[in-house]
This record gives sequence, structure tokens and C-alpha cells, in this order.
Amino acid sequence: MPAIKDSHIVKIAVEYVDNTPQMYPQLIEFDQRQPLGAIIQNLCSSWGIPDAESYALQFDGINYVTEKNRNEVKNGTVLKLRFSPSKTTNDILEKLRSGTEDEKVAELKELQVLSADNTFALEFIKEQGLRLIIALIEDGQCEERILELALCSFVQLMEHGTISWDILEPSFIMRNVAFINGSSKPEIIQSALSILENIVQSSNKYALVEKEITLETLLKLLRDATRTQVQQNAIALLNALFIKADDGKRRMLAATLGSKQYRSVINSVITPTMGAEMAHQLYVLQTLTLGLLEQRMKTAMDVQDQDAQEKIKELRRIAFEADGIEPMPDVTARRQHGSSYSSHYKKLGFKCDINPAQDFFETPPGTLALDCMIYFARNYTQSYTKVVHENSCRADEHECPFGRTSIELVKVLCDIFRIGESPSEQGQEFYPMFFTHDHPFEEFFCICIVVLNKTWKDMRATTEDFVKVFSVVREQIVRSIVGRPASLEDFKAKIHTFTYNTITTLRQQERTSREECESTASAIVSLKKKITPEIRALIKEQRLGYLIVGTRFCKYSGGKRERDKYWYVRLSPNHKVIHYGDCDEKTVPTLEELSNKLPVIDIRQMLVGKECPHMKEMRSKKASTPLGFSLVPESSEQPTLDFIAPDEATFNYWTDGINALLGQPMTSKQQEEDFETLLSMEIKLRLLDTEGVDISKDPPAIPPEPENYDFCFDS
Repeated sequence: MPAIKDSHIVKIAVEYVDNTPQMYPQLIEFDQRQPLGAIIQNLCSSWGIPDAESYALQFDGINYVTEKNRNEVKNGTVLKLRFSPSKTTNDILEKLRSGTEDEKVAELKELQVLSADNTFALEFIKEQGLRLIIALIEDGQCEERILELALCSFVQLMEHGTISWDILEPSFIMRNVAFINGSSKPEIIQSALSILENIVQSSNKYALVEKEITLETLLKLLRDATRTQVQQNAIALLNALFIKADDGKRRMLAATLGSKQYRSVINSVITPTMGAEMAHQLYVLQTLTLGLLEQRMKTAMDVQDQDAQEKIKELRRIAFEADGIEPMPDVTARRQHGSSYSSHYKKLGFKCDINPAQDFFETPPGTLALDCMIYFARNYTQSYTKVVHENSCRADEHECPFGRTSIELVKVLCDIFRIGESPSEQGQEFYPMFFTHDHPFEEFFCICIVVLNKTWKDMRATTEDFVKVFSVVREQIVRSIVGRPASLEDFKAKIHTFTYNTITTLRQQERTSREECESTASAIVSLKKKITPEIRALIKEQRLGYLIVGTRFCKYSGGKRERDKYWYVRLSPNHKVIHYGDCDEKTVPTLEELSNKLPVIDIRQMLVGKECPHMKEMRSKKASTPLGFSLVPESSEQPTLDFIAPDEATFNYWTDGINALLGQPMTSKQQEEDFETLLSMEIKLRLLDTEGVDISKDPPAIPPEPENYDFCFDS
């Protein structure tokens, strides 16, 4: 009878960190029940190393093995024996206090690497190492190469979140401000920008940064920086200042960014090869600037608002008076003109022609719609008067009401671009065209209102077709912004290709395809039933293939995304083990480079969305999408493996793949869409030979039995 395998014991290898020739690697049985100190003592005895308490085990990376993470040690793991965090900390601090310049540089390089480990960082901070690093940074005589490494180490140590940013003194903040305002090395500026961004976000001293760092300074960095990382951190600091500023300062910032000279600077960082983090920061900047429209969007018009009333009158004057200047009539003249004004407002397409202000009571779009309409009238007067006059000359049933359609169009645009929503942690979808004009939203409206008027004419629509027209216009806009047009002119050229006839053709093609696969003929239904298992198996194979290729996920800590921190997860080709580990933004690690493993057989269940433990920290975030899922191991001592997918497609593929591995049905909406698409294609392929043959919905009826079976055959 074979011996019973002890699940608490794993077989691993241990190397001595310095790879000394006499220190051959040891193959040992790692007992999870045995104290780490005893395991280290045995290793040191085998190698003849005294003072075992000065040593610790380290994963094949930077993380030390502790009682909390020792469950991550699996069969085949290779560990290293090296000095403990306490011993290493004391050695580094001793060199930093009394060593030569070269020794300090060497120790800071090691500190820069080790600071990423939470265990080491806690020990280093406990021994007052952080204060020493701060002192080095504040030292005006500090050598530049030491300063660069000290700043980078400081950022790494603070990212663990164990020390509050409020501990920093104004002198330290001003020192970092000086790095940015001066002509420091790019690496120093990069770290200083990151430090100031965190101070703005997490410290009560953000007002000092706001006072000392000007928009001109950040834009100069964007223009002159040779490192993408500096540009990225500059935009991140700009976003942080934008979020903290009050409404007045935000509008001043947006107005400055909208000016031509600054727009060109922003556009210079938009390249096809930019990284995911840069795309995210530009998305945040776009969301914040467009978010300034939220106040007007949610403000209903006040009938006592004289400025708004004047805008409505100006709309009428520009449309119906040649010079656009309204004379000052006496009382009698006003009464005579009252009815004509009402008819003008009716021709302008307002619902309430007696008091058009009532049309702007609905929020959204509120008074934002009036702002867009008056912008169109003032800046594109010829197009505005053409739109109004063309419709006022049509038969009543076919006129396109400018006022009503403009209000609805602004509402649609606010919905498409999610005006008023906070930036999401995963968002990267920004539109370069919004960085090419000082009034991008209003310009976008001006293009769309002309297209809307043309679509209305092409459809020969009446007011009863209002909803139908806007479903077409919305589709025209959404299809045109796919691919992120570089400028408003590019968008204008693209949307004009999506005419009503083009949209109708595209819809007809999609409808025909849909109808063909939705056939209810009994023969087709039977065929669908027969090939359904094959299609399900094909989708399962695709999902597992996606998991084998793997995905790069962003790291999160305390419900907040860690910038430039990623980890990669992929399934082994035999579908038995999930490999994962840290990675950078571009490299795709191999299975051998992913040191952590989770056997599929050890997964008890998968939690999705709000059920996940790590999603509890995300619930307070506005407009966050529940794209989180967790793998729960069989052992209650082992922590869950927590994911937040970068997008819905990745979320669907991974949750489907995990369900397939666990023998559970794949339940995502994407899986159903893929199933319908593949089933439709397979049905079409199998019915190619029946082309031109009508397939009846029901099988032919069976004829009645004959009166008798005495059939006679002539020979």
C-alpha cells in the first residue's frame, strides 16, 4: 500500500544568495507546520553558517518568506537564503551614515530593489531609515547620483501605505518643488513629480504644492521632457491638482489648457505607441475637463436669469433679423411684435413658443443646451440660419424643430461621453480631438447638429419620428468616434460618410444575418440542438486558450490602483496550474518566469463582483464597474487570488475560463453572444447546399391512410 502523501510538506530547492561555489543548493522538504526559524537553522547548519537568526528565506524575486505568505511556497519553488530584513537594514543604514560616496550609491541601489518588499520596508521604516532618506534628500550638498536613488527609494517605501504623507515637512516639499522648477536630471524630476502628486492626493499640505507648482511649469516639462515617464507623471500631478481645486480654479485651469499654445503641448504627448498609464492619465484629464460641463448640464434655467433670456432673444434675432440687432420698440410696438416673436420661436422649434425658457427646465441637459445653441448661432451663423430657415419653409409635418432637437442632441452627447461621471480606475478611452480646441464640446455639437438636420431630411421624418431619428443619429456618432479621430475635422469627415442610407444598409445587413440564425423551422431547430454541444466545446477551447496566453492585470492596494505596477497570470498548457507573478508594462513573461502557482484542483470556488473581498474597498468609488473576481483556494489559510479586469471582455473571458476549469457552466453575456454568432455561422455553412430551397417552418403533413392495402400491380 503506497504511503499517504502529507499535504503540509512540499519539496523545494534553496540557494545561497551569493552563489558561493562551496554553497551547493539544497533540496529539502519544506514543512508548513514547522517554524521558519527552525527551517533556516537547519539550512545554516548544513552550510556551516553561524548566526542563523541573521538570515531569512526569500522568493526568487524580492519578497521575503514570512509566516503570512509561506503558503505560497509550492512544490518546485526555488528559494534563496540571504541576510534577514533586520540585518540588511542595519548594514544599509551603517553605510549610509558613515560610508564613502561609492558605498552609499551601492547601498541605495540595493535599497531601491528591496524597498518593494513590504516586510523589508516595515523593518527599514521602524529603524528610522525613512527619516535618514528624507535627510539625504533635503541635504543641499547631496551628490546627484545619491539623490536620484534616494528619491526613488523614498517613493517605493511610501507606496506601501504604512506611513502617512502628512509627516512630511514643508522643507521637504519645497526641496521637491525646487527639483521640478530647476534643471535636475529627468530621473530626479520623475520621482519628485510622483512625490508631489501623492502629497496633493493624500496630505493636508497639498495647498503648498498648489501654490508653488504652476501650470506653466508642468506644461514646460511636458514640452521639454525627453522621458515619457516624466511627461506621464506631470499629467498625473496636473490631474491631482485639478481634482483638489475648487470650481473656480478648475475653470481657470481648463481655460489655460484650452488655449492654442498649451493644446499643442498636450497633443505632443499623444502618440500611437504611448503606454497604458499615459492613456489612462489623458483619459482622466479629458474626463475632468469635460466634467466642468456638469454644473450647466444639471442646472435648470431660471426664468429670472436675464443672461439666459438674452441668449434666447439673440437666437431669434440672428435667425430672423438681417443685422442681428434688435431695435428698442415702444410699448405699442412690443404688443404688435408679441405675436410675431411667438411665431419666430415656433419656427425655431421650441415646444413652448410663448415662453421658450420652459424648454430648458429639464435636466440634463439644462442650460448646457442653450450654451451650445448660442455658440452655434454666433460662430456658425450661416449654417445656423440655413438650418432654421430650411425648416421654417417646409410643410409643418416635415420640419426639423431646431430647439427641440438641439436640446435632445446635447442630452445624447452628455450620455455618450458620460459627462459628470468620475474617472474610473481602469479607463483609457480618451479622444484626441477634445484636445484640439478651446471649446471642444460645443464644436462637436455644431458638427452633429448639421448632421442631424441632414439625417432628418434624408429620412423625410416628422415629429412622430423623433425617437427614430435620434436612434440613427446616435449610431452615426458612436460609429464615427470608433478609432478615436485625431481632430474635429477628422470626426466631421468620418460622420459624413455614415449617411442615413449607409446606416440603413448596415442595419439591414445585421438584421438579415440575425434573422437567418433565428430561424424557427423545426428542421433548423433540430440541427441547432444537435450542434450546440460542439459550439459550447469550441467556446470552452477558446476561453482556455485565452487563459493559456495570459493577461496583464494592474495591481491594486487599499482599493487604489498602483501606478506602473502589474502582474501577469496565465494557465499552463495542460490546464492544471495557474501561474502568476509580477511583470512590467510591455514584457510578456514565460511560465518559468512566473514564480507563483495555484493548482486548479486547489480552487474551491470563484467569487465575482461585489462578492469578492477586495471589491469591498472599491464600493465607495463613484461609477466604478464591478470587474473584479477572486479565486478561493481549498485551504482557508491561503489567501484568495484577487483580480480586477482592465475591461469587460477580459473579465468575461477569464470568468468563463475559470468556470470551464471548475466544471461549471460559462455564464457571461459575451459567451452567449459568441454562441449565437458561431451557431449562426455553422447553420449557414451546413445549409449552403439548400440555397434556393424553401424550408418550411413545419414538416409536411403525413397523408391519411388508404381505404385498403389491396394494391394491384400490373406486370
